[in-house]
Amino acid sequence: MSSSPSLLPSVDLSGHVALVTGANHGIGAAVARRLAACGASVLLTYLRIDDEPDPGIPDAYRRNRARDADDVVQAITDAGGTAVAVEADLAADETPGMLFDVAEEAFGPVDILINNASGWVADTFAVDGRDRLGRILRRVSAATVDRQFAVDARATALLISEFASRHVRHDLKWGRIVGFTSGGPLGFPEEVSYGAAKAALENYTMSAAFELADRGITANVVYPPVTDTGWVTDQVRRAVADHPTLIHIAQPDDVAEVVAFLVSDQARLVTANIIHLR
Repeated sequence: MSSSPSLLPSVDLSGHVALVTGANHGIGAAVARRLAACGASVLLTYLRIDDEPDPGIPDAYRRNRARDADDVVQAITDAGGTAVAVEADLAADETPGMLFDVAEEAFGPVDILINNASGWVADTFAVDGRDRLGRILRRVSAATVDRQFAVDARATALLISEFASRHVRHDLKWGRIVGFTSGGPLGFPEEVSYGAAKAALENYTMSAAFELADRGITANVVYPPVTDTGWVTDQVRRAVADHPTLIHIAQPDDVAEVVAFLVSDQARLVTANIIHLR
């Protein structure tokens, strides 16, 4: 008996160039691998972060954040794809232009931008201590605010601006922007700067969706479910199981499949959306 054909359209990104930030592990790495498997040439960016030990966060997650992207590039090339990686601090003014220069020199103009990188740190307006998952909380300070907004908000705005400028310069007619968010309009208790910076990312991306639509560019934001990028513990699993609105603990590859659709030709009418995955 023959198997039933897939109901999902195949995604062909041949000839396209993607820039994926925060792609040394987790969702960013999965997205880079998936877009390359669909035929895109991919520039991966990353910044190795040396986090202090935290009894509420598995060491595997700390190791993931401290790694380079060599293994991701190797996996892509071993599978027949095309990718290069650049370590870069997205908080630096010159980084967006430099990244687009590198991508253009290696592959040609970027027409897919994935804003995945995050300067995540758990901070709070309450007294210092631990959150419900046992993670160390820090009091909101200039350092926690600046770290988060520099990457999730400011860098997102500058990368979109550079993307749009290059798009016009090269007279492109097609483009895709995808960002990642978390938290919500009621804030993100115990990760307050993270939630606030993600709200800014959402706003920048929605503005891009409307301002750049006549250039053939779509812009969307993905709100992933709890995704196991190395930080999910048994306590997190219990919290998800007990929560009335959380359904899945996803794998990064699950989220990457959604991103691949959003940057495809089939998603040309999908723009200006915050897409909640459950």
